[in-house]
Amino acid sequence: MKQIITFGEVLMRLSPEGNKKFIQANLLEFYFGGTEVNVGISIANFGEKVKHISCVSNDFIGDTALSFIQKFGVSTSAIVRSNKPLGVYFLEVGAVMRPSAISYNRSNSSFSDIQPDMVDWETILKKGKWIHWTGITPGLGKGGYGTLKKGLVIAKEKGIAVSADPTYRNGLWKYGENAKDVLTDLLTYSTIFIGGVNEINEVLDAKYGHSNEDFVEASKALIKAFPSINKVFDKIRTPINASWHKIRARMWNGKEFRETSDFEITHIIDRIGTGDAFAAGLIYGLQKFDDYKSMEFASAACALKHTYEGDVNYANVAEVMGILDGNVSGRFNR
Repeated sequence: MKQIITFGEVLMRLSPEGNKKFIQANLLEFYFGGTEVNVGISIANFGEKVKHISCVSNDFIGDTALSFIQKFGVSTSAIVRSNKPLGVYFLEVGAVMRPSAISYNRSNSSFSDIQPDMVDWETILKKGKWIHWTGITPGLGKGGYGTLKKGLVIAKEKGIAVSADPTYRNGLWKYGENAKDVLTDLLTYSTIFIGGVNEINEVLDAKYGHSNEDFVEASKALIKAFPSINKVFDKIRTPINASWHKIRARMWNGKEFRETSDFEITHIIDRIGTGDAFAAGLIYGLQKFDDYKSMEFASAACALKHTYEGDVNYANVAEVMGILDGNVSGRFNR
């Protein structure tokens, strides 16, 4: 059984209990996560074999992070160690009209030590069938960018599927590289694009609007600019307030446009990792279903993630399919 490969930083999250602000709190809860490892764990929960590649601290915090990842069945054999500390972020969970707030402490983290010669991509990808990347990793530093590109080059040579979530974060990209140049470089090795008009505008230096018609035109322009990309999937979030959102998705697969119905989340438990849950559902779905059913599965997985505390989506396939079958009342399963 071949593996799905994820590559990116592992972070510790510190957060007050419930919806408290830090100034109210004396106790903090901690969770492990990180965009790409969140995707990997969710896919493993769907029954796929997954390997995560990263660099974590060579201390008991790093040991605990590895144990957390391993308990979901994700392989950590390609994760290397560093004497620098694990990256940390601090989260205040908002409620109703008060938004959540995040502060990162990752500029000198263990992942900043990652270098291309630390990862044996040739060996890893012999067992690989899919690799997933996001724009966060190359935004963190030259080491992450170079290591990722090396893997994508080999993946393309081997004909391995590559999903790209170019996630542009303005707070990153402090090391001298231009975000647009880097992302367009990496997209030349990618086959599936997970992102919307904002991300397409960023990489094409365009100004498409957000209507469905604009999304289709933007997707066509993206595929023309990057011929290796054959499908574009976009998750759309409509916030009513911090606790109540609607989620739907749309796609252009080079042949047709499709859009899902809304999933309404009226009481959000935790919003962190919901986009990662969508990406994981899509990656899993595209190996099992047609494009539209894959998008529906991804949207349902995303909606379910809003009900779990922490960064990771704990849902399995049966639970996601239950949501797709209309079982959204929350009644007891007996």
